[in-house]
Amino acid sequence: QVQLQESGPGLVKPSQTLSLTCTVSGASITTDYYYWGWIRQPPGKGREWIGNIAYSGSTYYSPSLKSRTSISRNTSKNQFTLQLSSVTPEDTAVYYCARVEGPYSARVVDDNRGQGTQVTVSS
Repeated sequence: QVQLQESGPGLVKPSQTLSLTCTVSGASITTDYYYWGWIRQPPGKGREWIGNIAYSGSTYYSPSLKSRTSISRNTSKNQFTLQLSSVTPEDTAVYYCARVEGPYSARVVDDNRGQGTQVTVSS
């Protein structure tokens, strides 16, 4: 069974960089044709796709967030990391990591996602 767990600070100051790590167990992030992604849900709004990283290490980003987003991985730790720069209060949301269907997909495979972590942007 694939399990994912987000970790990182719950409070980030405006203009700083938000950094979250997803630790995966039960599957290798380098398994062929597996894609891993970040999704967020701001309060009172729908889910928003942020970006994905493929088994190969290739990355794919939402056009609206691409200029501020970087996703990387640590294969030795079976982790992938989200960095979102120049944050504002509008970036306040619950952030999820998940195994997703494809390079530009936000559809979660078999409910393989983390519990989500609240990130608040505030001074």
